[in-house]
Amino acid sequence: MQKIVLPERPHWRDHAKEVGFTFADMHGEPYWDESSAYEFSLAQIENDIEDPATELHSMCREAVAHIIANEGLMERLAIPEAHRDLVVESWRREDPEIYGRFDLAYDGNGPAKLLEYNADTPTSLYESAAFQWQWFEDQLAAGVLSEGSDQFNGIHEALVARFGAVFEPGSDLHFTAVGDNPEDYGTVEAMGWAAREAGMGAHYCDLDKIAISEKGQFLDDQDRVMGVLFKLYPWEDLLRDDYADHIAGSNCLFLEPAWKALLSNKGLLPVLWQMFEGHPNLLPAFFEQDISDAIAGRGAAAAEVAEAFGRAEAQLMAGRVSKPILSREGASVTILKGTEIVEQSQNTEYAEHPRIIQAYAPLPQFDGFRPVIGAWIIGDSCTGIGVREDRSRITQDLSRFKPHYITA
Repeated sequence: MQKIVLPERPHWRDHAKEVGFTFADMHGEPYWDESSAYEFSLAQIENDIEDPATELHSMCREAVAHIIANEGLMERLAIPEAHRDLVVESWRREDPEIYGRFDLAYDGNGPAKLLEYNADTPTSLYESAAFQWQWFEDQLAAGVLSEGSDQFNGIHEALVARFGAVFEPGSDLHFTAVGDNPEDYGTVEAMGWAAREAGMGAHYCDLDKIAISEKGQFLDDQDRVMGVLFKLYPWEDLLRDDYADHIAGSNCLFLEPAWKALLSNKGLLPVLWQMFEGHPNLLPAFFEQDISDAIAGRGAAAAEVAEAFGRAEAQLMAGRVSKPILSREGASVTILKGTEIVEQSQNTEYAEHPRIIQAYAPLPQFDGFRPVIGAWIIGDSCTGIGVREDRSRITQDLSRFKPHYITA
């Protein structure tokens, strides 16, 4: 894994405007950055990222089955009691999932480490699936990349196949996100594009324009009934909205399904460690409250937690990350070494939530930037990656998206 300086395409900004990639620059900073790219070997992609990510997804599904059978874990993950049945029934009905994104720490050597799973509303889909593929084809044609180079990117084709496997041709699907948010709509439109290519109808409606009929059905801004709704709006917020009371009786299939609320929650990380302790792609992780209870000798599992913590204590004291169970874009995250704060997010938006402790996996540094690998899961398989990099140890909302290729 290397970061290679490459010439930019002469007219890439014009192309970005033509295809509606209006957020290539954000907040006065470049978001899409093709002044360099990350180079991987085929073995690194297949052995260290693709296969492990597919296995991690299977492990996460096992974790869902474990969590829904444990009321205490539903409480730990802050699933509102009034809507736990909604989550459980969506799993038991086998409501289909479409996509998710693992964020992995990887330096080119040894196993990639799972940082978190964006299982519900991951963004950067358009730039991962489409814009970086166009970059690859253009640079290959220009001779910038050598013949025989490749890119790990079957994301769009996998989405088309997934929609085709889940829905009958001609099915009408609705897609929603917060209005006037180009980044969110980039993801929503990439989804709709794949659905249309699979033979579905794709309709868009801003989130705040969705209504409820007298029969309790969800309606779009043209009063069409929504039978299937892809919503780029997180379950942790939706389950706390008034609209949540109408979901069960709406006869609307939600994408992603309600059971994904258990996977987009950082409480998943200690559950995975408890179930698969020592797995090469996992970092030791614990609920902060469990550690406090174990130290004080409280709770039925105090001894078990204390033993597991003891086995990981040296690694955790060498470096650990404190994360709220509900948090996005690095908000309210703190990195510690011993008792010293190494780095702390200035965004404290999620500070009120319960926290987990996870062993710290340092990101590699290239020219002052630290990359995170986003491994895309479509259906049940890893089908491509996107790379974001940040100057901070905590990847935040001003990170840059970098293209990648597999060396010939």
